[in-house]
Amino acid sequence: MGKVLVALLAASLSGSALAMCVGSDAFSTCNDSNGNSYTVNRMGNTTTVNGYNAQTGSSWNQTSNTVGNTTYINGNAANGAHWNENITNMGGGNRMLNGTDSNGQSFSHYCNAYGCN
Repeated sequence: MGKVLVALLAASLSGSALAMCVGSDAFSTCNDSNGNSYTVNRMGNTTTVNGYNAQTGSSWNQTSNTVGNTTYINGNAANGAHWNENITNMGGGNRMLNGTDSNGQSFSHYCNAYGCN
């Protein structure tokens, strides 16, 4: 799951680049085709991703922690902006997502197998 998350993060943050990762389930180092690099550290229910943008020389990080059926995500952008998201798995492919994006805008979505509102 963590490696998929890193690949998705890399793709979303770097255009269409896919990250190639090496390492173990506990610690991975990843690089994408745009020259960006990521480290992924997994300990128990906590995953920390540190990213480096090769084009700008900037760094960002994100930590996720799962407690029960909820994952809490907090991130820091290179420009000092912060974001957070809570994802609650309600079973049967249904989940609630809510938080604040890096622009300070609140969001809340209900998702099921067919998409999100």
